[in-house]
Amino acid sequence: MRPAADDVPRALQRRAHELGFSLVGVTAARASEHMPFYGSWLADGHHGDMDYLARGDAVARRADLSLTMAEARSCVVVAHEYMQEDPPGVPGDPSRAVIARYARGDDYHDVVKGKLSELLAWLDGYVEGGVRGRPYVDTGPILERELARRAGLGWFGRNTILINPRRGSYFFVGVLLVDIVLPESPPFEEDRCGTCRACLDACPTGALLGRNEDGAPIIDSRRCISYLTIELRGPIPGALRSAIGNRVFGCDICQEVCPWNQQFARPAEEPGYAARPETDGEVLVDFAERLLAVDEGGFRRLFRRSAIRRAKREGLLRNVCVALGNWGAPEALPVLVRALEDESPLVRGHAAWALGRIGSERARAALADALGSEADAFVRGELEAALRPSPQ
Repeated sequence: MRPAADDVPRALQRRAHELGFSLVGVTAARASEHMPFYGSWLADGHHGDMDYLARGDAVARRADLSLTMAEARSCVVVAHEYMQEDPPGVPGDPSRAVIARYARGDDYHDVVKGKLSELLAWLDGYVEGGVRGRPYVDTGPILERELARRAGLGWFGRNTILINPRRGSYFFVGVLLVDIVLPESPPFEEDRCGTCRACLDACPTGALLGRNEDGAPIIDSRRCISYLTIELRGPIPGALRSAIGNRVFGCDICQEVCPWNQQFARPAEEPGYAARPETDGEVLVDFAERLLAVDEGGFRRLFRRSAIRRAKREGLLRNVCVALGNWGAPEALPVLVRALEDESPLVRGHAAWALGRIGSERARAALADALGSEADAFVRGELEAALRPSPQ
């Protein structure tokens, strides 16, 4: 016997919780209300080199869900918590690598999408006439956070991240577009940040710009550590390198200082998100040696089923070189000298910067030797800058 229509939301909630989603809500698949702000954010260049965010077809699809799924009528929005505790000494020990909590285990795209597909299969069998749908987890041009707010999951914090008053913000948002009309959840209308500025004050690169006149939080991605260590494919701007510290993939600072997380965030129950040894505060020197020993194919095997693959080998090694320079200890010198010989100019250039930060006689000798044979213009510029006397 098929269920009564008013029983579907309750059964959907139960099944979503059984699959491990801590929050679930529903909103209609109507046009976005966020596009004026999104357009101005793009016009200000705050998306940096993420050109895919400004592509015309992608912008149109963010504005109108029917361009992604013409028959979509409702959006089931879920939250899957990923919080992982830092190992002892991290992030305070500058000799160890810090990876954002969301990337310490299995790739969330695979984990959440698999569970959304299970939810869709259940819904298809539960509702009379069946259901067609599409799951999305940060993989298509959809404004997931807007849908999550409309579905009652939380509000946009000053750090631009969705915050739930009972769970904090350490969760992934997944969206299931379906071709049936489901009762909508009450939207989350309040801004519960109040006068708190903890995230703005703690951001070491000044990426968080506060709220605009309409109350929308603004981030300049070009200064965000997550952007600099993951999305940016070229050199990290010199003025921002020291502020990155030992964070080699992503950043949690604006979430770590958030009072809602400090009070309500709990370690994730999903076993797939458990940290792997190579992502759980590994010693920077060991991390660098591991990366120097593999090519891109080896890197992809090393981080199989991991979101870290997005940075690619040269991007992650670039970040590790910066972290080694910020540590500045003599123990970092041998591996940085090896990095000066890497096939990637991006890696060689950032290794040069790091050796310049160490500044010892051995470091300067290695820089001078490399300058004598380096042909790449970017790397030569980094070598020359590293060899200049430090301003007093």
